[in-house]
Amino acid sequence: MGSAGLSADLHAAIVHVARTAHLLVAMDFDGTMAPLVPRAEDARPLPAAASAFAALSAVESTTTALVSGRALASLRAVATPPEQTLLVGSHGAEVWLGPGSPGLELTETQEHARGRVQSAVQLAVHLHPGTVMEQKPAGVVLHYRQATPEAGRAAVAAVRAALGQDPGLFITEGKMVLEISVINANKGESLRLLRTVSDATAVIFAGDDVTDEHAFTALGAGDVGIKVGAGTTAAAFRIASPQELPAVLELLLATRKHP
Repeated sequence: MGSAGLSADLHAAIVHVARTAHLLVAMDFDGTMAPLVPRAEDARPLPAAASAFAALSAVESTTTALVSGRALASLRAVATPPEQTLLVGSHGAEVWLGPGSPGLELTETQEHARGRVQSAVQLAVHLHPGTVMEQKPAGVVLHYRQATPEAGRAAVAAVRAALGQDPGLFITEGKMVLEISVINANKGESLRLLRTVSDATAVIFAGDDVTDEHAFTALGAGDVGIKVGAGTTAAAFRIASPQELPAVLELLLATRKHP
């Protein structure tokens, strides 16, 4: 292991990417900046991770971003990001690139589709104890982390059966969640957008869920992708848990400030 408890390969990659001309530091939130918790509203970033991330946002030629599946309002409430941090919510359906960024507006067709999804998820939640519905600006989420495995599987199956193969709906499965959106967006497209608007010459991205794989595959030569936790991944590097992320951000900060 290298310094700060990181593997030698990851340590070297962080030091190398930290020396790029303009760095984009993009992080997933739940399961990455913050440990996973039973109730989404109780999530908070690990203090050491939040401190290093905030410090990075103040470093010259460095852009920070949070790229999350949460709705932007929820992300702001639990993450309390630095003022200059760019935000991506709802897996890319919502984007905040600074003051003046337009809010999300659905078409009449999308609003109708969202209402149909809401009805299907409401019925599943009513029939399967422990499941919870979350409404987002672009869709609806079925949470089943607190349900029994049987109830969770039944709720997911019921929602999928009710919605059928509607081409106007985009379904994503994550860790104990089923998300149905009326907008086709993903974290890979979002990361490409963030790279463009920030003029980044390199990107470092960390994430834990299957929805983060789109972002990992959007990374190029010279970028650094870090998978948090177990599971198959396209990321070149891995850390065991969110508790190891502060070491990543602190090394990034130290090298960025004193190259």
